[in-house]
Amino acid sequence: MELPEKYTEKIKTLLGHEYAQYENTFKQPAFDGIRINTLKTDKESFKTLSGWKLSPVLWCDEGFYCDENLHPGKSIFHHAGLYYIQEPSAMSAAAVLDAKPGMKILDMCAAPGGKTTQTAVKMANEGLLFSNDISTGRAKAIVKNIELMGIKNCIVMSENPKNIEDRFDSFFDCILLDAPCSGEGMFRKRPELIKSWNDDMLAFCEKTQRELLFSAGKMLKPGGYMVYSTCTFSPDEDERAVEDFLNENSGFALASIDESFGFDKGRSLWTKSGDEKFSMCARLWPHKLNGEGHFIALIKKTSGESKPDYETEISDNDKRINIFNAFAAENLNIKLNGIFKVINDNLYLCPSITPRLKGLRILRSGLLLGEFKKDRFEPSQALAMYLKKEDAKNTCDFVLNDERAIRYLKGETVEFEGKNDGWCLVCAAGFPLGWAKAQKGRLKNKYQPGWRME
Repeated sequence: MELPEKYTEKIKTLLGHEYAQYENTFKQPAFDGIRINTLKTDKESFKTLSGWKLSPVLWCDEGFYCDENLHPGKSIFHHAGLYYIQEPSAMSAAAVLDAKPGMKILDMCAAPGGKTTQTAVKMANEGLLFSNDISTGRAKAIVKNIELMGIKNCIVMSENPKNIEDRFDSFFDCILLDAPCSGEGMFRKRPELIKSWNDDMLAFCEKTQRELLFSAGKMLKPGGYMVYSTCTFSPDEDERAVEDFLNENSGFALASIDESFGFDKGRSLWTKSGDEKFSMCARLWPHKLNGEGHFIALIKKTSGESKPDYETEISDNDKRINIFNAFAAENLNIKLNGIFKVINDNLYLCPSITPRLKGLRILRSGLLLGEFKKDRFEPSQALAMYLKKEDAKNTCDFVLNDERAIRYLKGETVEFEGKNDGWCLVCAAGFPLGWAKAQKGRLKNKYQPGWRME
């Protein structure tokens, strides 16, 4: 792999005698990983069910390395949302954030949604999670990933962070800022990034990172924590970015990162001040662990004014919600609680603590329940993925080796042995895949077309 000469000179200077070890990593394959979705299953149950050979990722309880010949994206388990495919080092930032149920959390630069889904799983679908990406096209990937994983408490936005900052001063308990960066830590995994590495791109990243840090600081509650992370080695984008932020914001301080994760310490000598406190940051080096390059800083907001409670959304007074209630009574064994919003004939369930969202570019307001079509309600793929098998009154559960499950995922009509007609939650090995309309021993396929297995 041919690296830019200027980059090679820089990394040689930074690493010194370690450079030969770093250079040798480019002769080795990158690592592949999956992260088990504990909203649907647990680690031991999944390992037994799949029979896959998996090795644990040290810094992520739900993370595993998988064999490069496994192809997890083609498995029926993936279509059931039992895991998220993610490079192991990318699991580190959300692990450091350590989200808890009931929190209010913002993932500022979230696409394609790996860190959002990791955070949401830790929240156990309780609390409020905002997931934002300024690119609407990229943010759409977040929507699919939260739906696939069965996440109901996430608001997906596509906004300039400055617009969010103006609305949510001192609002969030935690903020995850995985900032746009020069991507040096991903050169092995994604060699196409090498072509875009240049001085202009570096200058843009450094300016953007500092702006995002300041926005995040304003939105964080006193006593709250922010994780700043990049997938680059550049001190100007890492320790020095954090240093500049702390120098201009007295109400913040670095916090310790769990040493059991096995990360290298931040490099104080690479800062302008040389202050030893920057060793509290963490660096992931591909020549020191099984993964790609990453930088992480955990920052606490130590002082500041708390803001009064924000005005929350209220359920819409739309008579069509009664149509959904009738559908739920007929087809579900659970009661869904929260704020019901009707947007363009679609019905959403928002968390009960959702603040007013008017004026923001929202792509998904919590859980999409389905669509009103004249005088009837049609349930969504997202609702199917949120439910457990026992939550639906009428189900069809295929064993894993039943070829009808694959045919269903390809969008075909299949036969089944059920006696009840009407809406049916189609499952495999007990895990929901989507909806079908049962009629006289056949399942009329309602699997979302854009999700179909090729």
